[in-house]
Amino acid sequence: MNAQRPYDWENPQVVGINKLPAHATFVPYPDEETALRGEGEGSPLVQSLNGEWQFWLAADPVAVPDEVTQADLNAAGWDAIHVPGNWTVQGYDKPIYTNVKMPFPPEPPRVPEDNPTGVYRRCFLLPEAWQGSKVYVRFDGVESAFYLWVNGQRVGYSQGSRLPAEFELTPYVHSGENLIVAVVIRWSDGSYLEDQDHWWMAGIYRDVTLYAVPPVHLADVTARAELDDAYCDAALRVRVRVDADDPGDIPLYTVEMQLYDAGGQALFSSPVAGQVLGIPQQIAKVDLEAGVACPDKWSAETPALYTLVVALKDGQGRTVEATRCHIGFRAIEIRDRELRVNGQPVLFKGVDRHDHHDTLGKTIPLEDMIAEIVLMKRFNINAVRTSHYPNDARWYDLCDEYGIYVIDEANIECHGVYNRLPNDPQWAHAFLERGMRMVQRDVNHPCVIVWSLGNESGYGPNHDALAGWIRGYDPTRPVHYEGAIRPDWQGGQLASDVVCPMYPPIERIVAYAQDPGNDRPLIMCEYAHSMGNSTGNLREYWEAVESHHGLQGGFIWDWIDQGLLKVDEKGEAYWAYGGDFGDEINDGNFCINGLIWPDRTPQPAMYECKKVFQPVGFKAVDLAAGEIEVTNKQFFVDTSAFKGTWCLVADGEMLQCGDLPPLSIPPRGSQQVTLPIEEPVLAPGVECYLTVCLTLAEDTPWAGRGHRVAWEQWAMPYQAPPAERLLAADMPALEVVEDGRQVEIRGAGFRLAFDLQEGRIASWQSGGADLLVSGPVLNVWRAPTDNDGIKLRPDRQALLRAWLEAGLDRLDRETLSATVERIAPQVVRIAVRTKASAEGCAGGFDHEHTYTVYGSGDVVIDNTVVASDDLPPLPRVGLTMTLPGGFERFTWYGRGPHENYIDRNASADVGLWESTVDEQYVPYIMPQENGNVTGVRWAALSDEAGRGLIAMGTPHLEASVGHYTADDLYKALHTCDLLRRDEVTFNLDARQCGLGGASCGPGTLPQYLVTPGTYAFRVRLRPLAAGDSPMVLSRQEIQA
Repeated sequence: MNAQRPYDWENPQVVGINKLPAHATFVPYPDEETALRGEGEGSPLVQSLNGEWQFWLAADPVAVPDEVTQADLNAAGWDAIHVPGNWTVQGYDKPIYTNVKMPFPPEPPRVPEDNPTGVYRRCFLLPEAWQGSKVYVRFDGVESAFYLWVNGQRVGYSQGSRLPAEFELTPYVHSGENLIVAVVIRWSDGSYLEDQDHWWMAGIYRDVTLYAVPPVHLADVTARAELDDAYCDAALRVRVRVDADDPGDIPLYTVEMQLYDAGGQALFSSPVAGQVLGIPQQIAKVDLEAGVACPDKWSAETPALYTLVVALKDGQGRTVEATRCHIGFRAIEIRDRELRVNGQPVLFKGVDRHDHHDTLGKTIPLEDMIAEIVLMKRFNINAVRTSHYPNDARWYDLCDEYGIYVIDEANIECHGVYNRLPNDPQWAHAFLERGMRMVQRDVNHPCVIVWSLGNESGYGPNHDALAGWIRGYDPTRPVHYEGAIRPDWQGGQLASDVVCPMYPPIERIVAYAQDPGNDRPLIMCEYAHSMGNSTGNLREYWEAVESHHGLQGGFIWDWIDQGLLKVDEKGEAYWAYGGDFGDEINDGNFCINGLIWPDRTPQPAMYECKKVFQPVGFKAVDLAAGEIEVTNKQFFVDTSAFKGTWCLVADGEMLQCGDLPPLSIPPRGSQQVTLPIEEPVLAPGVECYLTVCLTLAEDTPWAGRGHRVAWEQWAMPYQAPPAERLLAADMPALEVVEDGRQVEIRGAGFRLAFDLQEGRIASWQSGGADLLVSGPVLNVWRAPTDNDGIKLRPDRQALLRAWLEAGLDRLDRETLSATVERIAPQVVRIAVRTKASAEGCAGGFDHEHTYTVYGSGDVVIDNTVVASDDLPPLPRVGLTMTLPGGFERFTWYGRGPHENYIDRNASADVGLWESTVDEQYVPYIMPQENGNVTGVRWAALSDEAGRGLIAMGTPHLEASVGHYTADDLYKALHTCDLLRRDEVTFNLDARQCGLGGASCGPGTLPQYLVTPGTYAFRVRLRPLAAGDSPMVLSRQEIQA
């Protein structure tokens, strides 16, 4: 390619050549009727160029010969590639993941000479009906820069990967077949502004579209739907730009608009018209205005949309072009330290979202977008920040339609060089162009309520200039930029109308809210970093948000795990991350921090979001009398869309149930409800829980009738009779055989061997079958979560490093004493003292564990564990044992059904749950601790016949089961590295450390740590025979 330095792709002053001005997204139609139907792809003025293109990848732009742009080139040997799509996931080059650092030595605006360059070619037929029209092409997204040729002639150049680039093709095309060639350059100076904590890809990854318009045509349509001070009546103000090559051709053109409601009914008695009297300098602006009495208002709760149809008519009144867009009537303002929508201080239950697909890279099919937005609505998520660039334009249409608030973020992140570029005037044009084009594209979307200047790009005059332009162009929305308030939350008012910190500690946001001198609302642009098994502390964040004026929620980092599907040499599929594609400069698995898997399946943390974000709250008033209070947390709608039910359950058995009375609680209102509960006669030892649930009363676009929206559960204050007591004296006698280091205890149907030297059960048979491979031993280690310490990031391993320095992963156990005592013919007690420590490490554990074996087959283990004060907070304190394969059925009475931890269990109800060992495994992309459940009264492993082992805890335990050990998980870097063991690991913990969010943000809160000290707990183990009821066994208490 004939190019000389300074190259366009290394010049921040050059962001486009012959690229058309930005405008709102709309489709040209030949008339109003076609426009009202709104079938964009069905417009006769639109032709998609998606599909198969010819492709050749060059080593760098200079290596591309001019001949590739010519029609007579013999391209028979070229490959075929799909558009839209990244070439980096279609077998060419490689994807690269970095968070902060650039994937090459940063010397802005210079980029590497080794700069892969893809040449795309295809032919298209120009429709005969387009003769006499102006022809344009739109590339919705190309990474990172490209030149365009048509029929051998150079048309233009563009950079800025996340917004459309449009070019006029009229002088270059002709009837019949035409050749279009795009030369796409992977690295440009624009790459320095796209260092966005995601995969670096390349190629034409969004739609390519041809369209035709008449010589005098609509160039832009912007609609502003404003409410009066009472948020009742509205004014619709529409500005239309009309373009023409020759102003003399259009002496008396007019523009008309009509507004239609959701049922297709026109709101204006006749179209509102404005005349185009002339077109100075080839551009005319026509302003139209109309009042709308009490329209339905748009919000995330009430996404009421109207259809605006705009028509351009010639002097004879004939329609030459028409278009349409959805609008929503809503008001955004900041008042009294609140960001208000239609006068209400809404709370943002949001997520940060990348455009990501595990096989298509940054190309997102529409059906996947719909799947995402349906998931968001089902899990009570109401807001998205388009981190860190404008998303695919269709995403905003869906957010308008389904009801999602959007912070629209400019395609600006220069994290790798940070403060340098925003303070360099040479880059001002690039900053401004990226922000301006975003606003001009998305201005008509009611879902967009805040403009963001970008992400993690330092702070400087270039930001202030962009903020000033945005406020001038669109004074109806506030501006957001986190870099302007870092680290001083009082600063940056020129660039940010809100305080929008990243990963703040809860106590700091509370302190901000309590300071009356702070006058801006606080909305966390990133918090609750959800990397791996994470999202602890969410409940506590929202307790703070809902109880302090000026705090309005935030956006969880982030929405989707950005793994890419890969297959190993064994043919096993897994999700890959940075470094897995030969990308030497990478940030490992720091892109794996979503609430959903790359295939859009919810992770366990999503259920915690659903619970914490639920739109209705519940409070116990007088449970004995059945009195509760129901609070509508919504801001715009009452609760009549929900149906309420209640149920009273005792140890998993339904006792009573019923419907709540119809609820029409107004927004932000509360209502006391008395449930017709009759105090039950409870069986001995049972617990009784009341659960109240609200479900959708009717189908919605995002969920069907009966979908669970909100719920609460309470332990009822009923006193059950004392549990049944098993008298030791009534049990069969035990036989005790001591043989040196081992003692064997034989009872009716079981045999237990205890290794006195090892201080643990050596074997245990019941009914002739082995129950244990390895007996219960002290367990203080877990496979580190990403919050404990990122395996591939030594700089982010604070807690893990402390654990390793204390040797918690390699403890040696020493038996100090072990004594055997026959308490009664039916009772044998083995008292053991052990010490656990790691060679060369300070600190350790003293463990006194007494095994009381009863003639019933029960083994009661009383534990006192003393962790020395010089140890760090611990992963856990409990017991672990190994069972043979075959015990696959896992049942428990405790919190479930999904994985939960002490700082992430608000969503997990107490109940009787059934699963399998395999189902309990949660396949985090970086293998780590998983599958835990809390509040466990009992847990059982059994085979298909019901034979197995039950464990009961005092106080309640935490439990997990799996076919992988903690060491298996710790050593593995991908799911495909794990080799499934046949045997089953069974963990029973007095306490396991919470999850927190320390991979990027605050760690586990103090109340959820396992601090050094003394832990006393009891575990009762008993063999299960076929037909035994674990629930019945758990209610029995042994009396010696």
